[in-house]
Amino acid sequence: MDPDAVLLEGESEVTAPRKDFMDRAIAAAFDGMRGGDGGPFGALVSRGEEVLAVASNRVLARNDPTAHAEVEAIRDACAKLATFDLSGCDLYATCEPCPMCYAAALWARVDRVIHACDRQDAARAGFDDAELHREMEKAPRDRALLLVPFERDAALAVFREWLAKPDRRLY
Repeated sequence: MDPDAVLLEGESEVTAPRKDFMDRAIAAAFDGMRGGDGGPFGALVSRGEEVLAVASNRVLARNDPTAHAEVEAIRDACAKLATFDLSGCDLYATCEPCPMCYAAALWARVDRVIHACDRQDAARAGFDDAELHREMEKAPRDRALLLVPFERDAALAVFREWLAKPDRRLY
């Protein structure tokens, strides 16, 4: 930030992304890919100067389609901090997050995602991230995965009980 800049009330200085943090995410991507754990993706969660978690894609190692690097790093950081709320944290990713990873970052409340490559780079490498982004832009009835409403009234009982639960914790 410009040293002569004036912050308005309620504003805070945004720290510049850290090359060493992205370098660690990239190194994790290489390690995981070369080790056969999964695709060429890495991620890191930081809080200020502290690195909370570094992860690679582990889809193949875990036989888990949700084991993307960003999700793995978020899970590890949450476990380390014993919370589901990563407010005050940054997520470094070697590629623009797919819709699942973007949603995970939103649910975790990270402050920002700093990414290197984008969805077009991923598509050129054979990953369908760009197609997933296009799919999410469609109306639900036009998506490839059919959503079939069923037994709504029965399931609403769970929501009613949740709303009546005096010790419920929102997240």
